[in-house]
Amino acid sequence: MEILVLSALLLIGLILILIEIIFIPGTTVVGIFGFLVSGVGLAFAFLNFEYSVALWITGIALAINFGAVWYGFSSGVWNKFSLKSAQDGGAFDGRTDGLEVGMKGLAVSDIKPYGKASFNERWVEVKSESKFIEVNSPVTIIKIENNKISVN
Repeated sequence: MEILVLSALLLIGLILILIEIIFIPGTTVVGIFGFLVSGVGLAFAFLNFEYSVALWITGIALAINFGAVWYGFSSGVWNKFSLKSAQDGGAFDGRTDGLEVGMKGLAVSDIKPYGKASFNERWVEVKSESKFIEVNSPVTIIKIENNKISVN
């Protein structure tokens, strides 16, 4: 019965440590609880077995724990959990390429203060700096800043 309790404590501690490392890294609560359960298992070994047997149990438990952690890091199991793709785009994704301050265009929607305008048959979102601009009104780019196009 003592061997079963000892094995269960050490196994549960190892599983909690591996869960901390593989599934929820950074939380530390599960990992600390795993170390505590493993420590209770080792204390149980020293209380219920001879000293030399308890030392062997400690050595074997440490070797298995370190081996499992090392295998977890070196086996490539992390590749199943890691993100391998990158997002394209962002704040400066080329929306304003080909547009210049002073360029003339046509409002294709009401601009109040945001709307759409056409420049060289290309529709872009614009912002009116001064007033409401009705659809089909001529617009001029007065500022391009951080992918935001201001018109008048």
